[in-house]
Amino acid sequence: MSDYIKENLNKDGIDRRGFLKCMAWVGTGTLCVLKGGVLKSYALSDVMQHKVGDFKGDLSFVQLSDSHIGFNKAANPDVTATLREAIAKVNALPTPPAFVLHTGDLTHLSKASEFDTLAESLKSLKTERIFYVPGEHDVLEDNGGMFRERFGKGSMGDGWHSFDRNGIHFIGLVNVMNLKPGGLGTLGHDQLEWIKKDVSGLKSSTPIVVYAHIPLWAVYPEWGWGTDDSEQALSYMKRFGSVTVLNGHIHQTMQKVEGNVTFHTACSTAFPQPQPGHSSRAWLSAAIGAAVRELYAIAISNSLVSTLE
Repeated sequence: MSDYIKENLNKDGIDRRGFLKCMAWVGTGTLCVLKGGVLKSYALSDVMQHKVGDFKGDLSFVQLSDSHIGFNKAANPDVTATLREAIAKVNALPTPPAFVLHTGDLTHLSKASEFDTLAESLKSLKTERIFYVPGEHDVLEDNGGMFRERFGKGSMGDGWHSFDRNGIHFIGLVNVMNLKPGGLGTLGHDQLEWIKKDVSGLKSSTPIVVYAHIPLWAVYPEWGWGTDDSEQALSYMKRFGSVTVLNGHIHQTMQKVEGNVTFHTACSTAFPQPQPGHSSRAWLSAAIGAAVRELYAIAISNSLVSTLE
């Protein structure tokens, strides 16, 4: 993908042009348009490059992910600001989305104040409703109790749920409970049984959209980028003609088609992650910090030029 770091231009492990391209994704989200059961996704930052007609379909909604409210390191010292940038892009869409899906890591440390900031920021979104699934950063305290109380009302178990809209069935899953460092996500027996029952009464022609935090395909198991029992969950959906899976967690866009299932991962509104298996994550924070400083320097320079003019 063109937004990955491809080469070391300064012999320091950092392709700054690549990181600057990654930083352009910060503060964005994804516009999803369903037409005839097929989902097309567009980065919110690219919407202006398309014709309004490109976004016409049976249903449109937005996916936001990995806001990490409370994070304040060099990679992004103001994640609330970049979340608000994403919100502004959503509100600038030619047609308001029917709803918004947030695919987890609303907060960085599961603190009440972080959930407060997130909720307050999202109040300005021009949409009918927001649906949430937790990321591992949202269940660090009280096993996710605070998340479920505030953002999971009406859900089952650890926060899974489903709903229907315009003939499309949406399923929100939770695969971040009891997560070990670097380990794969898990859905667990109870949730798998619920999924099986949830889809059993649907016609095979019903389009399905599944969303969860950790990818439901093996993006890079060595980094925990996958879900251990996702294959079983998806086996219950083999009879459906169109299944779309939306995830976050890896802070970058990827797509994959496997049989009747199309997988999409979303960028973070906070900061990017490196391409799986192509670079060490140890230097990520410092490297992105350098990119951020370059962006600030450019902004300040442009501001001074404007003042002089």
